[in-house]
Amino acid sequence: MPTATLTNLPDYWLKVVESSNVNRILVATRALIVGLLVAVVAVPSARAEDGVLVLGRVSDDPKSHYAGMKLLLDHVVERMHDVGIREGRVLMARDALQMASYLRRGRVDWVSETGAGAVLLQERANAETLLLSERNGIRRYRTIYLARRDSGVKSLDDLRGRRIAFQNRTSTSAYYIPAMELLSRDIPLEVLGSLGDQPGPDAAGFLFARTERNIATWVHKGLVDVGAVSNLDWANPQHIPEFFRGDLVILRESQDVPRGVEVVRRDLDPVVRQRLHDVLVAIGKDPEGGSPSELARQDQRFFDLEERDRHDLQWLRSGVARVSAEIE
Repeated sequence: MPTATLTNLPDYWLKVVESSNVNRILVATRALIVGLLVAVVAVPSARAEDGVLVLGRVSDDPKSHYAGMKLLLDHVVERMHDVGIREGRVLMARDALQMASYLRRGRVDWVSETGAGAVLLQERANAETLLLSERNGIRRYRTIYLARRDSGVKSLDDLRGRRIAFQNRTSTSAYYIPAMELLSRDIPLEVLGSLGDQPGPDAAGFLFARTERNIATWVHKGLVDVGAVSNLDWANPQHIPEFFRGDLVILRESQDVPRGVEVVRRDLDPVVRQRLHDVLVAIGKDPEGGSPSELARQDQRFFDLEERDRHDLQWLRSGVARVSAEIE
């Protein structure tokens, strides 16, 4: 049975008790608090073995992702009753480190990730790849490097002593891939504290702009020399405004990688895992309309990995490991 130790108590409570051993009221109060802590700690985390399937995602904007995840999860759970799944829950994490902790502790069963995020969870939590997924009908994507036409930057090799904007630390296309490609060219990367900072003459300095539009704006205004975005962002006028395009040039495009990767914890019940696989693969294939119209409008489908996908994920795995070792 799970137990709690007194280290869970606030320091000031310990001091009060230690300095007031003769005060039986405080001792009794302490015992009551310990009992409450034991009761809280003893409540087990929900997991598939308890009839609850937990779907996780790393997100810096949980509200925008929750509705779509819940819709998908409800569809899946409804088709898994005969393997013991009766309920579904959504669990968000702020970064891959937190999600890896959830996986190791069995608090989440299935995680919807990008390519680099999936690789990180495999390395840090021993997660296993289940399927690839389309997001908004897109199965593969790539990184595009943008610069102003008049910047004097003609290739990535010109980034020594200059600055590049990434999106955030969780982005495959706007952080991991460009960082991987710069390191592969033996260009060291330095984290900059502000737009006013400059890297050393032999390194490229980077900052996180948080949004795709900010990346494009920083490049357009000359605040950074290059910006890394996905080809999907380049095609979206809400991310890259039309009036920016005449002043921007594409320096390079990376190889394509899978857009979405579904991973599961390694110790997930094999029967539950197989049914989850089968239900996801069937989405969008039922001519009788087995998928609800709201789910169909998300244009999300799931696929088994092909040899090309395995090769691309291995490329990401090697690159992410180098980024983690040399930058993070």
